[in-house]
Amino acid sequence: MKITTSVNPYSGAKIEEFENHSADEVDELISQAHEQFLSWRTFSFSERKALVLALAEELLKNKRIYAETIVREMGKPIAQAEAEIEKCAWNCEYYAEHAELQLKKEIILTDADKSYVSFEPLGILLAVMPWNYPFWQVFRFAIPALMAGNVVVLKHASNVFGCARQIEEIFNRVGFPKGCFTTLYVGSELVESIIENQHVKAVTLTGSSAAGAKVAAIAGKNIKKIVLELGGNNAMIVMKDCDLSKTVKKCVTARFQNTGQSCIAGKRLLVDEAIAEKFMKKLLKKINKMKSGDPMDEKTYIGVMAREDLAEQLEEQMNRSVAMGAEIAIGGTRKGTYFEPTVLTGVTPEMPVFNEETFGPLLSVTTFQDIEEAIQLSNNSKYGLGVSIFTENLNEAEEMVPLFDEGAVFVNELVKSDPRLPFGGVKESGFGRELSYFGVREFVNKKTVYINRFQL
Repeated sequence: MKITTSVNPYSGAKIEEFENHSADEVDELISQAHEQFLSWRTFSFSERKALVLALAEELLKNKRIYAETIVREMGKPIAQAEAEIEKCAWNCEYYAEHAELQLKKEIILTDADKSYVSFEPLGILLAVMPWNYPFWQVFRFAIPALMAGNVVVLKHASNVFGCARQIEEIFNRVGFPKGCFTTLYVGSELVESIIENQHVKAVTLTGSSAAGAKVAAIAGKNIKKIVLELGGNNAMIVMKDCDLSKTVKKCVTARFQNTGQSCIAGKRLLVDEAIAEKFMKKLLKKINKMKSGDPMDEKTYIGVMAREDLAEQLEEQMNRSVAMGAEIAIGGTRKGTYFEPTVLTGVTPEMPVFNEETFGPLLSVTTFQDIEEAIQLSNNSKYGLGVSIFTENLNEAEEMVPLFDEGAVFVNELVKSDPRLPFGGVKESGFGRELSYFGVREFVNKKTVYINRFQL
């Protein structure tokens, strides 16, 4: 029997041991989920809505308890962990209110007496989820899927099995029928057989591009729908006419929230050389004021990275870039899972911190001479999740939007997810969309219905 051990990345202490499900146990749980789907799909929207609203209430009522689990398992600062729980509740409230209309039959005028498209559930959806937002990533996918009449099985990251168990307990506690949401305690070695199970109809994965490619290959071989939300290397373009103080604040949040462990973090700072010196002074001053330390401390903004091997990888990317000519403007030291907030200047496109995803509190800085160069630098990436532009010239910024190879363009704001807007990327950042009505329609059968009378 395989055992997975949960470890606190801040203290290094063992939290708990989890017995992994065997292949036979997984098959049995999937069979139970399938039986529940046959019932759940018949529930009315009002019945689903009541349960999803109960989820929101439960999350908010006990957000401190759930936030502390996040902190213990992956090191997120407690204030940010509580904000994550609040966002999950918002997502529940949004879909409880809007899913029925978003999935309403669409009437299409044809030669028929009646023709329309109906949106019907597929069945069991497998979610392969990451550790960096262990509650949000799950609720972001699961709530629209369930409101559409699907059921969910979760394969969560092995270092946040405590969060995975707690999420399933929440669904059961508020009255979801058993089997609507099922956590599978398994490693990556069983993912292929789970996808191949006849009852699993589709897959969603949030994670690295490498993991996405492997899972997509399995899903493709089995002709099953998949949505991939993968890595990112977002640029933040700082124009010379920006509001310096407000832009600095946004850029620091974009790079360093969640200790920099986010696919949509602003990782590459591109600054107009005309204001670079002035901007950097304000930026470094702001970074110096961030409090690092115990993630259970309400005042801590920078916690620890989720695992030491991840911190080592970031350190290696930094060292290779410095060897190629980048300079450390601030930070640059690592102790175990703690990586000091770091800024590298003089970064060029061939350096690892520019052309690879840096998943931690490290910001690369590159200057540009004009907007054409800024756009070229931004697009010079294998990823395409999002870009932020900071400028007072909103008309020019909007004209630039079509020139970016990105899933999202944010002006005077960090790239972020919002239940009201579609979320996803292009290139190696993946395909498909989550959130908004685009997300709720990803995992449904878009069924054409054509009804005609015989004419006598």
